[in-house]
Amino acid sequence: MSSMTHLCFQRLILFCLILPTLFIPYSQADVGTAAQYGPPYLPTACFGGDASQFPSSNMFGSAGEGIWDNGAACGRQYQVRCISAAAPRTCIPGQTIQIKIVDRAQSSVSRPSARDTSMVLSTTAFQAIANSSASLINIEFQQ
Repeated sequence: MSSMTHLCFQRLILFCLILPTLFIPYSQADVGTAAQYGPPYLPTACFGGDASQFPSSNMFGSAGEGIWDNGAACGRQYQVRCISAAAPRTCIPGQTIQIKIVDRAQSSVSRPSARDTSMVLSTTAFQAIANSSASLINIEFQQ
């Protein structure tokens, strides 16, 4: 085999190995669980009794211990989508929301619908991505 043919063969093999990776979806999102909670929301671990902490859209949540990061999660914005739940057709397909972390789930005034979750979403945020009758959903989230 000539050196030119050998070089072309090597490039063809390299191309065939790299090409399939271009079609694999890549995501930097985390997978976890979410519950919901309703009022009262104040005071919060992040901003105390300041009601201006809440976005006007009411799309906010409380950080579970996995993302609390000793309070560094306060004010972080996350994109969240429901990926599955125990009951079929719980998730609203194609819906992704953006929420602001305003509290620590473990110490929030209002009790969540389920414990030990990645995050607890306000009722408004939860209902935007899932059926409100669910107490727990599986989510994909990223900052």
